[in-house]
Amino acid sequence: MKIALIGYGKMGKTIEQIAISRGHRIVSVIDVNNPEEFGSEDFRSAEVAIEFTTPASAFSNYLKCFEAGVAVVSGTTGWLDHLDEIKERCAKEGRTFFYASNFSIGVNIFFALNKYLAKVMNRFPDYDISLKEVHHIHKLDAPSGTAITLANDILAEVGRKSRWTLDSAGKPEDLPIYAIREGEVPGIHEVTYDSEVDFIRIEHSAKSRAGFALGAVLAAEFTLGKKGFLGMEDLLCLNA
Repeated sequence: MKIALIGYGKMGKTIEQIAISRGHRIVSVIDVNNPEEFGSEDFRSAEVAIEFTTPASAFSNYLKCFEAGVAVVSGTTGWLDHLDEIKERCAKEGRTFFYASNFSIGVNIFFALNKYLAKVMNRFPDYDISLKEVHHIHKLDAPSGTAITLANDILAEVGRKSRWTLDSAGKPEDLPIYAIREGEVPGIHEVTYDSEVDFIRIEHSAKSRAGFALGAVLAAEFTLGKKGFLGMEDLLCLNA
């Protein structure tokens, strides 16, 4: 498979190593220093672009990929105000876009576990709920996209919570997310149900970026021959 990389930081370099180890070819690498590469023949020859950049540049990058006829796999978070437009373009223009707030296979299993636990705990109002996420100091958005996914899945199942808030629970119906930035932590996510007599906690802790990078390459492989808006639920058959 011919792959273009958009974003060539630590994640981009890890993706490159894993993609090459799986027999793929990197035909184009785009970073902040060479945006003109979007117009190159090398970029247009790519079968898929894997994009890990910043919230400020992500949406513009997607449109450039669509213009070049290149499928997109993106793990950038913080741009979801434009999500409906991306889905609409996929539906009307036959684009291919694979998005995940987290490409780790373990995290996506964690998402499924979180949904199931929330459904159970909806029946037990004595337990209050909170989330905590810890990431490296270079992560620009807070809370993380993974934490927002976890929170939204809880809100969909637990009737006593109506919105998530950052760092504090001002009202009983608030679901607080505590976002911590320290060191070089790849990513820790905790969901806690706390009562007067005990607490229940589920946690996912990443050991390195390798799990995220592998998931992104698997997603790129999955897009071949497909159209539309895709996600990890499709790749892992978690809705089956």
